Amino acid sequence: MLNELQNEIIALKKDKNAIILAHNYQTGDIQEIADFIGDSLELCIKASEIEDTDLIVFCGVDFMAETAAILNPDKRIVLPDKNAGCPMAHMLTADELKTYKKRYPDAAVVLYVNTLAEAKAEADILCTSANAVKIVESLKEERILFGPDMNLAWFVSHQIKDKEIIPAPEGGHCYVHKMFNLGDLYFLREKYPDGDILVHPECDPEVQEYADYILSTGGMMKHVAESNKKIFIIGTEVDLVTRLKRENPDKTIIPALNDAICENMKLTTLNKVKNSLINQEFEVKVPKDTAEKAKVAIDRMLKAS
Repeated sequence: MLNELQNEIIALKKDKNAIILAHNYQTGDIQEIADFIGDSLELCIKASEIEDTDLIVFCGVDFMAETAAILNPDKRIVLPDKNAGCPMAHMLTADELKTYKKRYPDAAVVLYVNTLAEAKAEADILCTSANAVKIVESLKEERILFGPDMNLAWFVSHQIKDKEIIPAPEGGHCYVHKMFNLGDLYFLREKYPDGDILVHPECDPEVQEYADYILSTGGMMKHVAESNKKIFIIGTEVDLVTRLKRENPDKTIIPALNDAICENMKLTTLNKVKNSLINQEFEVKVPKDTAEKAKVAIDRMLKAS
């Protein structure tokens, strides 16, 4: 049952000819009023397909709204909270990436979609946690500059043995996924021996090696929905658990860590979404030259996906 504010937002959305996109890490009340919920790849694809709408309200963080703006140059893209940034995306600037490119001139540049537009403009192709291995395998180069997440780079390097994966920067990480540790997983394995442990490839290598499956958030959604298992331990941001519970009421979904909270995602609230619909703020714009260069890398990813 939606509350009064949620119903008001849905009415405003219709009045403004708007669509609301929300990442899996948004809170449940935001998920409930979204037109589409997904992981980074799913949201990229959805943003590229949007037609017949004037306004896109992006409930996520800055790099996601930038990607939507790049793919929809004729539409207004708004981020309900202008301070909703991704710390990992800010770990790799365009200038720093240029330094790496000079150091490794023979390397192809593969950037995680979790990067700012200025860095995307310096990439050959993008990837997400769902398609990173497939993207790297599609390239002819034997040396790959991969950024900004070092754990996703590690995951790719262990799936693809014939390419050299060079993290850029060396310490890029997601602070939420760095919270997971083996002690918690040992305890949960003992408590729920029949459960599947699913972790995100942004988790540390030892956590990945211990898990039953290493999956993107979209991959986790698919696995839980299709599996015959009844118990799942989820090693990613806690509000994916919120969505999993809502969409799989017959299964037991357990967060690997209750404190795995992305504070940046939680900056988006229903009141801020309402404001973004009424006042069409805060608009996200990408300079034309940067957007054109970044779109080449995005399009290559979408084509390879």
